[in-house]
Amino acid sequence: MAEWCERWTTWVSSADRQTATARLDALVREHRFTIAVVFPLVGALTLLASSEGVLPPPFAYNPLFVLFGTMVMRLPLAAGVFPLLDRRATAALVALTAYSYGIELVGVRTGWPYGEFSYGVELGPMLFGEVPLGLPVFFFPLVLNAYLLVLLLLGRRAESALPRLLATLAVVLLVDLVLDPGAVAIGFWEYDVGQFYGVPWSNYEGWVLSGTVAVLLFDWGFDRGGLRRRLETCEFMLDDLVSFVVLWGGINLFYANWVPVGLAALLGAGLLWTDRFDFDLSETRVGRAVWR
Repeated sequence: MAEWCERWTTWVSSADRQTATARLDALVREHRFTIAVVFPLVGALTLLASSEGVLPPPFAYNPLFVLFGTMVMRLPLAAGVFPLLDRRATAALVALTAYSYGIELVGVRTGWPYGEFSYGVELGPMLFGEVPLGLPVFFFPLVLNAYLLVLLLLGRRAESALPRLLATLAVVLLVDLVLDPGAVAIGFWEYDVGQFYGVPWSNYEGWVLSGTVAVLLFDWGFDRGGLRRRLETCEFMLDDLVSFVVLWGGINLFYANWVPVGLAALLGAGLLWTDRFDFDLSETRVGRAVWR
């Protein structure tokens, strides 16, 4: 393990790392509109068609399609964070991955801390037949997006630990107040007790716990100055949150979940406030095709 860490540390400071960063950035910029808007629109239509019985097997709720689509939408975030992944940041993400598997297994088996629930569809390969193997891809990017948005919204006030934690938890809860009602509506999972569009309040208490763990790990692992500088120069770094608003806002709109729709709009307003809906289509492949 020590040898692997040493090799990783050597690689992250090399010219290869800079080249890989430049290529990833160029890839995301080239396909920015497709990744952040087209993919979630297609995803929303596919999931709604699956839920309504319009899409036949094996296409309905196809787990590989769900996992692939999610990974594509996470690409802007991954590319944005990539140059900041030193040994400490990587260790934080590994620890958060282990935590996400552990707390989800506990949740599935005991009902704590999220409330009694079960998966209605397989979201890709399942660990121990109980928890999606791709869970980290689904879970901690949502918290990291919230953390980054707070850094932008609070500015210098984000230097204070308590305001940063509380503001991030508020955004995390906002995200889940949009996500879970939509996920329940399309049958991703089901709770034994439903109090807010089929979701128990205990679920949000669980997200406060998990969000706090994630924020503390991000604080420990990442250089906030580096994150802010990267946010300033990487205009697409929060495009995954744009995808989230399009995907889950659209699903909640279809099912007339009006409060989650309004909260998705609030997230969109936060992104607009930070200029993160700033798509210059002329710079993308789609835009160049249109302008020709």
